[in-house]
Amino acid sequence: MAHILVVEDDPDIASLLERGLASAGHTTDRAECVESAMSLISSKPCDAAIIDMMLGEESGACLLTDLRNRGVRIPAIMLSALTRIEDRTEGLEAGAQDYVVKPFQLAELLARLEVQLRRAAPRPVMMTLGGLVYDPSNRLATGSGKPVVMSEREGDLLTLFLSSPGVVLTRGEIFDRIWAPQGGSTENVVDVYLGYLRRKLGNFLPYGLQLRTLRGRGFVLSLMEDDE
Repeated sequence: MAHILVVEDDPDIASLLERGLASAGHTTDRAECVESAMSLISSKPCDAAIIDMMLGEESGACLLTDLRNRGVRIPAIMLSALTRIEDRTEGLEAGAQDYVVKPFQLAELLARLEVQLRRAAPRPVMMTLGGLVYDPSNRLATGSGKPVVMSEREGDLLTLFLSSPGVVLTRGEIFDRIWAPQGGSTENVVDVYLGYLRRKLGNFLPYGLQLRTLRGRGFVLSLMEDDE
């Protein structure tokens, strides 16, 4: 889910965009003019913006140029009824990542937005501990024999341990970080997925690691030679 700023002075188009973005799981803020857009961006971070090229007598391209000059680097899609090459060029040179001509298909606009959000997302960093190398981008663990592919939740759990080597994590902490936001589970799911990880990774021993259960305290992933 992303938070999108919609800068559009046509109430019908703005409403269409807000409904479409909501159906795609995004939240929105709406501005009808340059001043309102600047105020919203200054007070509330957003992940991307959809900006109309013509905001009454104001210019969406000028708004975007000003934002770029202020260091705002969020992805921006320019909307416009103007179809000339010169108009497209103006929007793109102002700093837009894409230019969509009105009338537009909502599904296409949403697809273009998703592309820009993916491109702007931070790239996962390779994680290493002992002989284990984990790539969160494709959920692939390597370092001992055949590469091992993690499921989404297994990958989340492994990432949590690799980012906290030697740190004791309680069952509640793990649940709150990974499963609580999804709803519909109990803390028992932590033990289930710890079992999955141990089986998939040979209890971490092939990587020179150990995942220990500390009675009454929690779980800790550490190098074999590390003391408790």
